[in-house]
Amino acid sequence: MRQVLNDYDQETLDFYRWTADYTQTELSQLIAKKTGINFGSIVDLIPLSRGKSGRIYRLRIVGSEHSLVIGKELEIRRALSTSHLYSSAFVVEKGNVVDGIPQSFHLTGAGWGHGVGLCQIGAAVMGEQGYRYDEILHHYYKGVDIKEAY
Repeated sequence: MRQVLNDYDQETLDFYRWTADYTQTELSQLIAKKTGINFGSIVDLIPLSRGKSGRIYRLRIVGSEHSLVIGKELEIRRALSTSHLYSSAFVVEKGNVVDGIPQSFHLTGAGWGHGVGLCQIGAAVMGEQGYRYDEILHHYYKGVDIKEAY
């Protein structure tokens, strides 16, 4: 199992709380590249809707030239990172605002993934600690019945 999970991905220790920092130039170029839209300077990132887990599933990107609402959690994560953010459960702090344009953006986030279902690393650790598959499934999916379907 250690070969498959690379020692439970010890390279990344910040699954639960993480940050991402961008300059105005970095963020505006990143969003333009990811969306194919020139927003001009990014003025704001406004969460419009959050799910029960705190993850944003509707985000308004406000630019000096264009504004857009992204209505999918994974697309939000993709638009705001070179690969994808760990999750869309984040808050945005704007810094050094000059003439209404923030010169920096600090995202503070929580969790890793889409927030529904089983944590693969958590399940792997539980398995190594001796939990059976049904105990692991019941831990993540409360009240379910496990049945053979074939």
